[in-house]
Amino acid sequence: MENKNLGFNKIHDLTMLGLLTALVAVSTMIIKVPVISTEGYIHLGDSMIFLAALLFGRKKGAIAAGVGSALADLLLGYTHWIIPTLIIKYIMGYGAGLIADNESDSLLNFRNVSALVFGASWMVFGYFVAGGIMKGSFLVSATSIPANLIQGFGGALIFIPIGMALKKTKYFSQYVLK
Repeated sequence: MENKNLGFNKIHDLTMLGLLTALVAVSTMIIKVPVISTEGYIHLGDSMIFLAALLFGRKKGAIAAGVGSALADLLLGYTHWIIPTLIIKYIMGYGAGLIADNESDSLLNFRNVSALVFGASWMVFGYFVAGGIMKGSFLVSATSIPANLIQGFGGALIFIPIGMALKKTKYFSQYVLK
C-alpha cells in the first residue's frame, strides 16, 4: 500500500491532499476584496496554491488548487465561475508544480521563481479568456487584468516568506517532496 513516489501510504497522501485543498479554500474565502471588473475578488488563495504546488508537487498542487478554489467560489456564491476556476487553478497548480525544483534546499532558485511567474501569468491569462467568453467581450474582460496581476503576483510574494520558513523546519520537511 505504499506510494513509491513519496514513500507515504495512500491514507497519508489523501489526508495531506484534503488539508491542502481546505487550506486553499479557506485562504481564498477568509480575506476577499471584491473587484467589480472581474465580478470576483482578490484573495490570499493563490499563495496557498503556490505552497501546495511548489512544496508538495504538481499532482497535489493541481488538485488542491482546482478543487479548493472552485469550492470557495461555490461557498461564496460565485457559482458562474466554478468551472472556469476549477480548470484555470488546476492548470496553475499543475504547471507551477511541474516547473518547480523540489530537490533544492533553497526556495529561491530559477525554477521556483519561474514556477511562480508561470502560475501567476497563467491565472491572469486564463481568467482573461474565461471572462471574454462569459461576457462576450475580450475588451471588457481586459479590465480584469490589473486586479488579477495583483492577486497572482501578490500571492507569489506572500508565499515566499511562508514557503522559506516552512521549508526550513524539520517537521515540515518530512512531508514535502524530495
